[in-house]
Amino acid sequence: MKVDPGTLDWKEAYKLLIGSVLPRPIAFVSTVDQYGRCNLAPFSFFTGICANPMMVCFAPMFRGTDGKKKDTLANIETTGQFVINIVGEQIAAQMNDCAMEYPPEVDEFIQTGLSKIPSDCVKPPRVKECDVHLECTLHQIVTLGEHPGSGSLVIGRVVCVHVQDELFENGKINSEKLRPIGRMAGQTYTRAVSDTFELERKKQQGK
Repeated sequence: MKVDPGTLDWKEAYKLLIGSVLPRPIAFVSTVDQYGRCNLAPFSFFTGICANPMMVCFAPMFRGTDGKKKDTLANIETTGQFVINIVGEQIAAQMNDCAMEYPPEVDEFIQTGLSKIPSDCVKPPRVKECDVHLECTLHQIVTLGEHPGSGSLVIGRVVCVHVQDELFENGKINSEKLRPIGRMAGQTYTRAVSDTFELERKKQQGK
């Protein structure tokens, strides 16, 4: 089977994409708008970019219901700041509830019962129930269209990292204690560390 994405409706193309690129980590992004109102939303098009400087990115698509930009993107455009909270299995249900399309004035922290704690370097609060937080300032937004199915790539510089003490061991994060989850296709999620294996990367002789 061979498919030309250009011949597909965007929803059909989206299903092929999310069924191919998986599992996907989840960026649980907290922002504030110009009035200081909080927003919290999950995005599964998310990854790290580089370590020096420490850069991450996520890609909010334009809303499929009306083609408008999501509140998260609008807030970052206004303030230039955001926090990526890493989702553990214990708050999967609340994270999923934050994916609903609430009006801009609705605070998802309040709607889902999640707790706010202050950030050190940016204005958006962190999610207390998450064990890892990446405080970010905006580096660049790459806009790839302004219609349903299109989206933007938000690139942020990590200016502060928070890790719960019990997870931080010998300079590394214990992923088994973090219990991160990932997004699969449709409504399916996966436990990222329930069935893992190791492969040692080989080195060329003499190097």
